Amino acid sequence: MAKFLIVGGVAGGATTAARLRRMDESAEIIMFERGEHISYANCGLPYYVGGVITERENLLLQTPESFHKRLNVDVRVKNEVIKINREEKTVEVKDLSNNTTYTENYDKLIVSPGAEPIKPPIPGINDKAIFTVRNVKDTDKIKKFHKEHQPQKAVVVGAGFIGLEMAENLHHLGMMLTIVEMAEQVMTPLDYEMAAVVHQHLKTKNVEFYLKDGVSEFERKGDYLEIRLQSGRKIEADMVILSIGVRPETKLIKEAGIELAPNGGIQVNEYLQTSDEHIYALGDAIAFPHPITGKYTNAYLAGPANKQGRMLANNLILGHKFAYKGAIATAIAKVFDLTVGSTGLAEKVLKKEGFEYVSNITHSGSHAGYYPGATPTSIKLMFHPKSGKLYGAQVLGYEGVDKRTDLIATVLQKGGTIYDLQEIEHAYAPPYSSAKDPVNQAGFTAGNIIEGLVKIIHWDELYQLHAPNNYILDVRTPDEYELGKIEGSVNIEVDQIRNRLDEIPKDKKIIIYCGVGLRGYFAARILMQKGFTEVYNLSGGYKTYEHATCKQSNEDIFESSYIARDGHIYRGKPTEEQAEEPKNTKTIQVDACGLQCPGPIIKLKQEMDKLENGQRLQQKVTDAGFVKDAEAWCKMTGNKLISIDSEKGIYTAVIEKQKQEMKTAHHAQLPKNKTMVVFSDDMDRALASLVIANGAAATGSKVTLFFTFWGLNIIKKTDKPKVEKDLMGKMFGKMMAKGADDLKLSKMNMMGLGSKMMKKRMLSKKVDSLEDMLKTAMENGVEMIACQMSMDVMGVAAEELLDGVQIGGVATYLSEAEQSNLNLFI
Repeated sequence: MAKFLIVGGVAGGATTAARLRRMDESAEIIMFERGEHISYANCGLPYYVGGVITERENLLLQTPESFHKRLNVDVRVKNEVIKINREEKTVEVKDLSNNTTYTENYDKLIVSPGAEPIKPPIPGINDKAIFTVRNVKDTDKIKKFHKEHQPQKAVVVGAGFIGLEMAENLHHLGMMLTIVEMAEQVMTPLDYEMAAVVHQHLKTKNVEFYLKDGVSEFERKGDYLEIRLQSGRKIEADMVILSIGVRPETKLIKEAGIELAPNGGIQVNEYLQTSDEHIYALGDAIAFPHPITGKYTNAYLAGPANKQGRMLANNLILGHKFAYKGAIATAIAKVFDLTVGSTGLAEKVLKKEGFEYVSNITHSGSHAGYYPGATPTSIKLMFHPKSGKLYGAQVLGYEGVDKRTDLIATVLQKGGTIYDLQEIEHAYAPPYSSAKDPVNQAGFTAGNIIEGLVKIIHWDELYQLHAPNNYILDVRTPDEYELGKIEGSVNIEVDQIRNRLDEIPKDKKIIIYCGVGLRGYFAARILMQKGFTEVYNLSGGYKTYEHATCKQSNEDIFESSYIARDGHIYRGKPTEEQAEEPKNTKTIQVDACGLQCPGPIIKLKQEMDKLENGQRLQQKVTDAGFVKDAEAWCKMTGNKLISIDSEKGIYTAVIEKQKQEMKTAHHAQLPKNKTMVVFSDDMDRALASLVIANGAAATGSKVTLFFTFWGLNIIKKTDKPKVEKDLMGKMFGKMMAKGADDLKLSKMNMMGLGSKMMKKRMLSKKVDSLEDMLKTAMENGVEMIACQMSMDVMGVAAEELLDGVQIGGVATYLSEAEQSNLNLFI
């Protein structure tokens, strides 16, 4: 009779024990678990915290008693294996309930230690209000704290899958929610432009988040925690969730002298056997060659652990018949209304590993557009440029993301190609899909690229191009173009291209874009067959470009907040209109769900034309771009955007038709705003700019300062964080002033003596310093904008600028200038 000892329960250990018993009724099986629970739904823990899963017992899949009764397994909870004696084939066990130790022998030892949360040595990290989420005991602590203290503001440190799930569930409890993430994006398994979609969705949920920033210290301040970030910011919180990441728990194995892989996981062979033939390992702690890269990786996922447990038990009873092939890391997560799926390798990994690949983004509907309720689905594929071999995919959307991710993962796991995606026979009916499923469509588009029917360019390549050497062609409708465009582009609608070929230069690289890429493909095919050779279509269209190039983080939204009568949290002071009860006006409801851009805006215009002054239109759409478009359209037309909300991928805008005479009166008013372009970093010119700005702000005028080129030095932080720069950026950094305190006079600077004399003179005359003037200007509502182009040229990073400074382009300045009666260039 064989004797099996299993260290650790949950997905790996408990599955192995259950399968072993089903395969061998006579085997002696002992399972050790240092905690109280042997089998629980750890993936459901965030949803239990948020109250979505209401009963704690629903998390407990098996109890020690039920496991023993059904499977005759000797389950020993609160028993920790503290040592492995390989020569004697025994383990030392500590009974945590009575603090005694004993020895148990084995024929085969199976270890499933899992992974432990990373908890760096940050000052104050052991505060009572700081929690990790790894097991049921952790959630019990969080639930108890919430019940006793009723926290109003929570901070989640780390924005991986678990971190975002926790953020959603704390938000579900009604808390103001802040996320702090060290990387430049959330969900690092995703590529940047796909994570950008998540960033914009978080903004619609009023989630505050800081990117490229980490925690340097936690400090208890009475009833709350002060969290100091590496950038110098300070955030207040009632509770904190640490979700920085996990690492394999390998202490027991390492001390036993068993080999570890280069990445620190337990190294196993294809039969999940360690370097000791009598010891096997599985779950989060093991490292196994990745099916694509061949490098040792960990898969912190429940699916692979469960499958490993079944396979391992089979091999222990039947001999080494079943080989483990490794995990391609197929994962999915719910982020509020958005669903995010990924499988295989991201583009950034392929680039790092030196793979030859192509990536492409497509946007499709979740089901047939003519059937109500279709929502957008975005798919990014990575594949070999010649064979079409599939390397990875990322899928974002609101419905059907799971099945699309699974379809692609199945092809990828079998070593398939994009041509296999084209041939997938899927279940189709209008409520569930289209005749060409989004996965088919992604495969067709990838095939067009491989076959040379279209050349593509990516958002980041276009963003860095020198526009004069290229011809950027927007083939959307003029209405779409007015609502937002790529700087320097020319608008010729796709249906007009054949009649306007003479306007398009043949001696330049032509870059075409539309909303999502489809019309751009049609335009590219026309031009390529009309003799244009250097023609490129923007992958993912303007939708991907806009998401990736707009502001990603969402800082300081809770600095001054209040809860209005509609139950929503608003920033700033409530206006009279917001404080009032909603007035009784006629509201027309329109369902534009399923329409792709420009459909929602066209529908909006058509319906608004039917309304009388003062009436409101409530329009529901599924195109996320409508959030920005609706606001821009209202500004252009003079109509009033009352509100815009989102729920489960459906965006609802309420717009009031403004009275004609009100709009006329509005346009008849003389502008009273003030704008200044601050080009110089001379101390005296900087002082003049701020004196004028503060004076104008004091009279009630809106003031905008647009800092460009050397003027950027005025708005630099005194203690700037370290940022990576290229050679030119470093050279400019050494030549330029370090900040407002380092500026020189334009006349009689005298090697710096003049500026010192000026500062002393200002102090004696009780004139505020330049730094104080900057602070006063911000407090008075002076808007400070840094020129993005100048920042790129001068090598100035956003992190170096003062908090509160916005980043924009010339269009931002011109928009403000149009509303001004004073424009200065200093």
